[in-house]
Amino acid sequence: MAYDLIGKVVLITGAAGGIGAATARELYGLGALLVLTDMQQEAVDQLAQEFDAERVLPLALDVTDVEASKRVVQRAVERFGRLDVAFANAGISWHSNPKTLRICPSDEFRRIVEVDLFGVWNTIQAALPEVIRNQGQILVTSSIYAFLNGLVNAPYAVSKAAVEALTRALLVELGGTGATSSVVYPAWTDTAIVKMAFGGNDLATRMNETVMPSFMRQPIQPQQVARAIVQGMRSRRARIVVPGRWVPFALLRGLLNPLIDSYLQRHKALQKLLRELESGQDGGR
Repeated sequence: MAYDLIGKVVLITGAAGGIGAATARELYGLGALLVLTDMQQEAVDQLAQEFDAERVLPLALDVTDVEASKRVVQRAVERFGRLDVAFANAGISWHSNPKTLRICPSDEFRRIVEVDLFGVWNTIQAALPEVIRNQGQILVTSSIYAFLNGLVNAPYAVSKAAVEALTRALLVELGGTGATSSVVYPAWTDTAIVKMAFGGNDLATRMNETVMPSFMRQPIQPQQVARAIVQGMRSRRARIVVPGRWVPFALLRGLLNPLIDSYLQRHKALQKLLRELESGQDGGR
């Protein structure tokens, strides 16, 4: 039977915009109660104004703070009496321009991994006792970067591959509890994170145009991802790939990845753009 979302309490991290906000709107329309978190209280307060105040709890949260994550879960239980679903969606990428690993500052690499991997772990750790108690769900935003080459976006790709592995392990470990976990694999989505590769940075945009067919590099809208997430949530789908044209790449990654890596390694125009990117930035490790 479909997972009924009416009256379910759903925690969303990174809720103030993009996929998080779109998913909140979809869930609200299906009767869920929402715990909306993001770095700035004003941002979640603004989103919360769209909803009935009785059905929403907006809270500021830095997902890298495990104790703060536990306090958010506690506040949710105090307010609504339970927590059924945790959607670990918060994530960041480069602060400014994209970088190769040769010129990537170590502190920025660590910060991205801290948010995108350990922030997910903190959310899971805080929410899991309640989710298991209520036979609910954990959902984690990974990315198609979990199975694509992460050139000039390595810390993000590393984190997304890691949270995929984390969530798959959790799925098996939850067997027999009635609770489940799901990995969400959005393709490039029209959010602040991807704008750099689609016009925000000339070199990154040219790299995409050089190696990717046009139909594969078109950003999708957050609403499309949100609808897929909610559909996957209702059916407790373990893997939610959106749009569906990326499913073959996910299934055939073991065969395709060595071929794609070799192709990119030998692609002269791409390699020229990579050297241009590196020559225009300071290393600053």
